[in-house]
Amino acid sequence: MQLERLLRSQGYGSRPECRALVASGRVKVGGVVCDDPYAEFSAERFSCEIDSQSVVYRKFAYVLLNKPAGFECSQKPRHHPSVYSLLPTPLLRRGVQAVGRLDEDTTGLLLFSDDGQFIHRYTSPKKKIVKIYEVTTKHSVDETQLSALLSGVQLHDEPSPIAAAACEILGDRLLRMSLTEGKYHLVKRMLAAAGNRVDALTRVAIGTLVLPADLAPGAWCWLNDGDLQALAQNPAQ
Repeated sequence: MQLERLLRSQGYGSRPECRALVASGRVKVGGVVCDDPYAEFSAERFSCEIDSQSVVYRKFAYVLLNKPAGFECSQKPRHHPSVYSLLPTPLLRRGVQAVGRLDEDTTGLLLFSDDGQFIHRYTSPKKKIVKIYEVTTKHSVDETQLSALLSGVQLHDEPSPIAAAACEILGDRLLRMSLTEGKYHLVKRMLAAAGNRVDALTRVAIGTLVLPADLAPGAWCWLNDGDLQALAQNPAQ
């Protein structure tokens, strides 16, 4: 594949922009400047440096963001900045999409990808993908509330009760809660129906993929093969 096409596929601009990038001597392949935009390379395991930054060819982008509070999961936000503003330009040019949504005040693990099948798999209600949250509550959590969340609570606009896939008390006002549904404000509505209130909410895992402890709020990272395997595995209930 021609170098300018490789760079274009990775989000480094239009055809003329990628040609100019290469012709300007800003791209190194194997540590050597390549100023020929038509130079041929195999996409498999291709890597280069652009302005001394490493670029590895990826057919699809799979990205994990540690979403901070105060950001909307929308490309056209209404009241707060967009989570897309936290991603670099090449990812945006690739057309990555948020895989599901987190509320403006909810923090934690949020995925992005430009792989349509991947996005469908992890947003389809039929797949029953387990998502795990840590919930800080307004009031102390008791066994009655825990039992209600596990057996199912009736929400005003739902035909039947909805139950957590798993739920445990971690502290006086702290719960770990697993859900396989992604309905609007679901954790908040369930806690309210159980007689409590959510003060803070963080998504800490999807499947067995856990939010990295060393990933700062607002930072992102690529998912590797092991991460994708963990994502596909639902934890034991």
